[in-house]
Amino acid sequence: MVSLRNIDNIQFLPYITTAVNNLGWFYYGELKSDWTLMTVNSIGFTLQSCYIMTYLYFSSEKRRLLARVGLAALALASFYLYLSTVVQVPDVRLSQLGLVCCTFTIGMYLSPLADLAKIIHTRSTKCLSFWLTVATFLTSTSWTLYGFHLSDFYIVIPNAPGIVTSLIRFWLFWNYPASPDKYPFRPMQA
Repeated sequence: MVSLRNIDNIQFLPYITTAVNNLGWFYYGELKSDWTLMTVNSIGFTLQSCYIMTYLYFSSEKRRLLARVGLAALALASFYLYLSTVVQVPDVRLSQLGLVCCTFTIGMYLSPLADLAKIIHTRSTKCLSFWLTVATFLTSTSWTLYGFHLSDFYIVIPNAPGIVTSLIRFWLFWNYPASPDKYPFRPMQA
């Protein structure tokens, strides 16, 4: 975004879903006293916030995007308030939060495929980042293994689709390069 000074072919949805996802998993880690979850997700949220601010800076639709950020913040605050005031049993709180985190993680992993019809129609992966796909594959694999290590299926179940969606995106890069005359991989958009 910074080098091109625009947001053409860059989706906003993955940034907002990942930020929400990071906050949910941070709280989940806090409830479990899991410093790994807390540390990784606080760093992730900070990075996603930087990406969102950069996206907003270069966007001509700031009002619409800020409304989405505000809606996500309101939903998160409402759910946090519900968990902290209504749900009194710690295991139930952890379970409900785990289910919501699973949903957001699956949404985060599916969000880059929102342009699937466009990719197939144009026969180009110009709107996808190859290096982000590599990072997603490695991250979802790592979290899946970490979840197995902890025997925590709230971590395993949502990260397994990340592996599958990454493999789908690798297939898309293989079959639909960003431009017909170039190698299918392109630099990551920062």
